[in-house]
Parts: sequence; structure tokens; C-alpha cells
Amino acid sequence: MYPLEHKHNSQPNLHILRYLNLIFKCKTLMASALFIVVLLALASSGALATDPGPLQDFCVADKESAVLVNGFVCKNPMKVDADDFFFSGLNKPGNTDNKVGSNVTTVNVNHIGGLNTLGISLVRIDYAPYGENPPHTHPRATEILTVIEGTLHVGFITSNPQNRLIFKVLNAGDVFVFPVGLIHFQFNPGHENAVAIAALSSQNPGVITIANAVFGSNPKIDDGILAKAFQVDEKVIDYLQSQFWEDNNN
Repeated sequence: MYPLEHKHNSQPNLHILRYLNLIFKCKTLMASALFIVVLLALASSGALATDPGPLQDFCVADKESAVLVNGFVCKNPMKVDADDFFFSGLNKPGNTDNKVGSNVTTVNVNHIGGLNTLGISLVRIDYAPYGENPPHTHPRATEILTVIEGTLHVGFITSNPQNRLIFKVLNAGDVFVFPVGLIHFQFNPGHENAVAIAALSSQNPGVITIANAVFGSNPKIDDGILAKAFQVDEKVIDYLQSQFWEDNNN
């Protein structure tokens, strides 16, 4: 009797153990899958948020290569020399004799091949009295600016829907950061020239000057579209599109 009763009672327990074991395996698989998805998401976001990282000491840009990659193909390291990491002339003032009264001297991967894959570049900005570096954005870089000489009124605008203007008046030695992708500007409110140096977190930050892009595009944006967007008469748009939009980047 006892063995039969024991066998009869153990059968449901066996089913329960199997069921619990199956649940445990499913939860383990789900947890593993979730971990892999999160890991891939983090890796992808990191890859999209920054320039391609170096996998060796350096990857000097080979600008003669016909191969198209995200950035530049590496130059043969045995043919690399000091000039691949060198630029001269940032001590010379840029020509500010233009409509906006400023000049941006750029030092990026197109000027120093050794910047390839290093995720950094540099600019010198000269401002005439009452000159400005007009509202623009760098789609691939955060910018950190240091005033070397003079006074600057600087600011950036946050994204929709707040569109907050965050601004400050800077003097020589002051530092200000413009977050990646946000519209920003600098204006010289003084009677003297001003000079700033800025570093950007990309070998090729890119620049989109808002007025140039909107009113100076090629081909032109339909004036009816812009009139509705800016809530003005089409004649105002036609006038703006007929202007010469100064590019102060060199």
C-alpha cells in the first residue's frame, strides 16, 4: 500500500517540478535576450554619437585614396611624418571685412590629416567691432569656446518646445560650451576687435548657418513654404532670398 501511495503522490509533484523548471528556463532566456538588446543599443548609440574611434596609434587621413568610408582611409603608417600632425597660421587674424563682421579659421581633418579618427578639431574666430558669428549649428560636435581678447555676447537655444535662450557676456579668459546640434551664436558688442579659440568634439563638425541654409539654399525653397513658416508676406521671402548670404568660414 505504501509504495503505491507514494507513487501516486509523486506524479503531480513531478509535473510541478517540470513546469517550474520550464518557467525558469524561459525567464533565463528572456533575461539573456534583454541583456543582449540593451548591450547592442548602448553600443549603437555610442557609435552614432561620436566619430569613429581609433583602433591603432593613429590613422592619418589618406586624401588621395578613392575608397569612400565614414571619414578617411588610413595612410600607410610608414609614410607618416610630423607634418601630418601640424598646422601653422592660427596666430594670424582672419579677414573680418564682410557683411557679418567675423571670420572663422578652421583647423579640422581637412587641414591636419592626423586628426582622422581622433574626434577633435579647432577654430579661431575673429570679430570686428559689432561683428557676429551668426546663428548656426554643428550637427556632429559640441563646442567649447575660450575668449582670448575682447568681449563677446554668446548664447544657444534649446530644442522645441521650450526654445529657451541661454546666454552670457564673456570677457578674456572666460569659457562657454555650446551643446552638440543646438543653434548658437557670438556677437562682439564692443568698439574693439575680439578673438576666440574653440575646440569641437569631431574631426569634421560641419556647420549649418541658419540664414544661409534657409534663404540661400540651392535650389531655393519655395517662397510660399517659407512665407507660411515665418508668417510673413512672400515678398519679404523673395527679398531675403535675393540677398548674398556671407559664408564666414575658411
